[in-house]
Amino acid sequence: MTNETPRGVSDITAGEQWQPDVLGVGYEQRTLPLGPDPDGEGDAVATLVRHTADSGAAATEPAVLYVHGFTDYFFQQHLAEHFADRGHRFYALDLRKCGRSLRAGQTPHFVTDLALYDDELNESLRIVREETGGEVLLVAHSTGGLIVPLWLDRRNRATGTVAAGINGLVLNSPWFDLQGPSYYRTVGTPVINALGRFRSMIELPAPASSSYGDSLHHSVAGEWDYNLDWKPLSGFPIRFGWLRAIRNGHARLHEGLDVGVPALILRSKITRFAREYGPAVDVADAVLDVKQIQRWSGCLGERTNIVPIDGARHDVFLSSAQPLARAFDELDSWLDWLAVYLRKSASPEAGA
Repeated sequence: MTNETPRGVSDITAGEQWQPDVLGVGYEQRTLPLGPDPDGEGDAVATLVRHTADSGAAATEPAVLYVHGFTDYFFQQHLAEHFADRGHRFYALDLRKCGRSLRAGQTPHFVTDLALYDDELNESLRIVREETGGEVLLVAHSTGGLIVPLWLDRRNRATGTVAAGINGLVLNSPWFDLQGPSYYRTVGTPVINALGRFRSMIELPAPASSSYGDSLHHSVAGEWDYNLDWKPLSGFPIRFGWLRAIRNGHARLHEGLDVGVPALILRSKITRFAREYGPAVDVADAVLDVKQIQRWSGCLGERTNIVPIDGARHDVFLSSAQPLARAFDELDSWLDWLAVYLRKSASPEAGA
């Protein structure tokens, strides 16, 4: 894949059909039409991606559905291949106005209510279960790590998470609170709410920083290749309407959720914010405050295992070789535990 890949590769008329994906051989995408955008930016679509390559391992484990973060989309082929080697069928969702789902005239990643994502999450879950016939493990990163637990809580209260076919949750550096000085989270939040409600498209007046992007992309200091139109080095502008939706999501999380399934949370061991790239950015979370992740993880409402990964980046699965290997080891260990836990929970003796 090159950085010249055009925005909105899939066509809305291709809904209900799998098409070749920009990642090439072994990947397909399917457009999910969502109807008129509630925020007034034309017709919205989401894009479901599936890994189809024969990894040499039978699909004996629950399918995986991956959800990306802000200024992000699915391109982490090594993650898909790791799950495939374990026997999982792998799917990833590019949310509305993100990555493959971004259409001309739309504001990247902009929504005024995180619950709008329920439509594509519900439809993706339906498709994955229909195709695989089994349970589904959810994996989400950063902003996706806020969106998915909120959705799971709503599903759990409505019909039950387990009844929906979901058996576990893996969160990779989830965004559980607003980082920065404390006044952002106190007097700043009413300002965000007011501007977000009445002037939602105004951009947050914050200087752009490419330090994290520079640490990732191979054109600067990193080792990863991805589409810079869909994941620019300095990130997309943050707008108050979107940030208001995020703060509402944080508030709901802090009240306490019940996602209904066990969760693994992977995070870096330390945070280091930097305006410009330096080696320290490669071994820390340069985007979120890991202490906030630790503080609020208990709000998921189920069994939760939190694992700090020394030397990991914000996206733990885009870390350098040693912390990446540790992250995969921790993931595999937890998945093995989850399989045993679910078997014991389902046994007749467990309910006696």
